[in-house]
Amino acid sequence: MEHQIRIIWDNNAKSDLKLIYDFIKLKSPQGAKNVINDIVTNAKNIKFTQQYQVDEILGEPYRRIVVRNYKIIYKIQSESEIRILQIFDTRQNPIKLKGKE
Repeated sequence: MEHQIRIIWDNNAKSDLKLIYDFIKLKSPQGAKNVINDIVTNAKNIKFTQQYQVDEILGEPYRRIVVRNYKIIYKIQSESEIRILQIFDTRQNPIKLKGKE
């Protein structure tokens, strides 16, 4: 039997989603909805905590999911819980990730 992973969205990650939506919406409201939907759906599809790669900048226990041009950064809280910390545009300098944990 597969156990459910509890996914907690940090306030910073929620804020990142809103900023991404607001930015893309200026050019395409439907495009903004599609991007946000893809990000949220990929996060919801995490089936086990170590499903994705360790982030190359932050290291353990931080992992990443790449969706379109965005990197979803999450931290393993326990074997049944993860925390989505940040949604990062991969077109930015990755050094900006440091210090935002």
